[in-house]
Amino acid sequence: MFADIVDDEGKPVDKPDAGGYLVIKRPWPSMLRTIWGDNERYLKTYWEKFQNRYYVAGDSAHRDADGYYWIMGRIDDVLNVAGHRLGTMEIESALVAHPRVAEAAVVGKQHEIKGESVFAYVVLNNDRPAGAAAADLIDELRTWVGDQLSPIAKPDEIRFTENLPKTRSGKIMRRLLRSIARGEQITQDVSTLENPNILEMLRGLPGSSPAKKAAARKAAPRKSVVKAAAPLAKTRAAKAGPKAKPKSKAKRKAQRAAPPRAKRNAKRTRPKAAARRKK
Repeated sequence: MFADIVDDEGKPVDKPDAGGYLVIKRPWPSMLRTIWGDNERYLKTYWEKFQNRYYVAGDSAHRDADGYYWIMGRIDDVLNVAGHRLGTMEIESALVAHPRVAEAAVVGKQHEIKGESVFAYVVLNNDRPAGAAAADLIDELRTWVGDQLSPIAKPDEIRFTENLPKTRSGKIMRRLLRSIARGEQITQDVSTLENPNILEMLRGLPGSSPAKKAAARKAAPRKSVVKAAAPLAKTRAAKAGPKAKPKSKAKRKAQRAAPPRAKRNAKRTRPKAAARRKK
């Protein structure tokens, strides 16, 4: 086989219902060969963990009793909470199993005593609660995760949000969630975000709810139209020039009595044409 599951020491895991690191024993020519401009990082990330014997895919796997492999998630998505290694995917699955939760994302946050704590972002099926209702729901979700997994897996903090930062392909950008949870300044590239404004909501800034933003967008065009109308009217007036003074009745009568311009021009040119013929 090309792939296998090994433990922390690089030994193959042969027992059923056991898991470890997913590795590739026999690479093939079309595999990733290096990282552009940083070959040392490529060797350190994918080969040096097990003395260059295996290609480390970066995923954890589990072999069931029938011999099938189950891909459990990324290795770096494991939290070390008070000496217990918890998979973020397991906590997210427990949260999503709650009937009021539509989506969840879990990251780690530094903790003085436990080393790392569980920080969860939760998207609900309905509107976000506030005040005492939000506190009650947070306690309910923490108890739910403790019953589904273990009391050690209870999230220390839960933040409700309308959406999660995703790329246009639908992938959750967990590095941004990790930076927000730790209170760090976001210096990474956010150009691939589907909705960059979601970062303000995740930070918990006031006035960043979607309802308030929608109301502001509805009111904004009216103000801009009123402001833009005044300069436009001034520009048109400047092009038109000063208004002409109304003519007197005598001038209007003389204008109506005068022959049209075409006839006046014809009368002027006829004598000249006749003089040319005589010559």
